[in-house]
Amino acid sequence: MSWQDKLRKVEPYQAGEQPKIKNLIKLNTNENPYDPGCLVKEAINQFDSSQLPLYPNPDADDLKHSMALYHGLKDSQVFLGNGSDEVLALTFLTCFNGEAPVLFPDISYSFYPVYCELYQMNYQMVPLNENFEIVKEDYYQENSGIIFPNPNAPTGLLVTLDFIEDILKHNPDSIVVIDEAYIDFGGESAVSLLEKYENLLIIQTFSKFRSLAGIRLGVALGNPTLISKLYDVKNSFNSYPIDRLAQVIGKASMDDSDYIQKNAQKIIKTREYTKDKLKALGFEMPDSYANFIFVKHPDYDAQTLFTQLRERGILVRYFAKPRINQYLRITIGTQQQMETLILTIEDILKER
Repeated sequence: MSWQDKLRKVEPYQAGEQPKIKNLIKLNTNENPYDPGCLVKEAINQFDSSQLPLYPNPDADDLKHSMALYHGLKDSQVFLGNGSDEVLALTFLTCFNGEAPVLFPDISYSFYPVYCELYQMNYQMVPLNENFEIVKEDYYQENSGIIFPNPNAPTGLLVTLDFIEDILKHNPDSIVVIDEAYIDFGGESAVSLLEKYENLLIIQTFSKFRSLAGIRLGVALGNPTLISKLYDVKNSFNSYPIDRLAQVIGKASMDDSDYIQKNAQKIIKTREYTKDKLKALGFEMPDSYANFIFVKHPDYDAQTLFTQLRERGILVRYFAKPRINQYLRITIGTQQQMETLILTIEDILKER
């Protein structure tokens, strides 16, 4: 056996394109189109670079405390990592350790099966129904853990807290993870359920709502025992994950939450405008509560539309996968960007 045969082989997650072409309207990776606020800018400008030779606070205590206050939790209920993807990776490694399969939707965040393959976990992708909805009864079966986004991605569909609570009630011996990357664009966080259910873990990100995809900050919220086990795993291979500057920026963002919430309201308003305009053009879509929409046109091929939009300087996301290969996921940008998108699509449809 050669050394090449001893390497681990996995099929990696495919992130959305980060183009080098200038002047594209970039609507393919669910980034927030608005700046993160004046307090973040001030924090960057005032950052003391003479502290960089020193390791950062390993637990990001100031940022953790701000996050705990924001959610009405104890500091011991907050875990921080380098983006929600790292938090998710540590969650899979820490929480899903049984012989039964980990359960998650078949149409969902495509990193979930990657983690399972990497960690050699048994898993089952549970089909959404014909309307792309999660069927809660499908999760009333033996499992080693459950995870799904709320709102789901790429559909944008939201489930209620009662829905989540029913799954928790039927799975008292499993950890149920709710991935809330997009919850601030129209949903209600499951944080209120933490007091009642010790097996609930909630994962959020600074990338979407807080316009900080560029610094990589993610958070998990749960009971202190569960959070402590996440830190045990994290500290087994990286005890200093959040760098000094990211901690300062994250804390400033928490202090500027009112401003950030106003930006979220802009995105919600623009999302509803975009949905109405595209429906008038014949598009069909689930009712998104995220900062993106998931659309198809019954008379126009999605991949062709994706290509033609790109040729005109607008980048959206196309998934060449069963059941969704006639859909495009479109991030909600600024009002001006979405008006340009609508006009461009109108021109493309006229050329048929």
